[in-house]
Amino acid sequence: MKITMVSSCFVLAAVLAPAAAFAGDSDSDRAHPLTFIADSAITTKVKAKLADEHMGSLAHVGVDTDAKGAVVLSGSVRSQKEADKAVSIARATEGVTSVTSTLQVKKDD
Repeated sequence: MKITMVSSCFVLAAVLAPAAAFAGDSDSDRAHPLTFIADSAITTKVKAKLADEHMGSLAHVGVDTDAKGAVVLSGSVRSQKEADKAVSIARATEGVTSVTSTLQVKKDD
């Protein structure tokens, strides 16, 4: 009888452990699916505007958006002027509340 009880508890724990781990995920800016969609829409708008500029190095700019519309630009560009242009484009995009740039200027050799 004790072996059956122990086995049942073990199986139950094994089944519930992944659910408990998933429930404990604290990615607060992805709490609701609609928030994720809004973040993706802002990211897509910024990337599309960067692509419209037809500057080759802007294609290497990464764009990440959090739940509150804060955009982070990352990657490398050829000049400070291009970095400033990317920040300006992001700030002018609807839904963006702030822009943080970690862009690095890397000149072609």
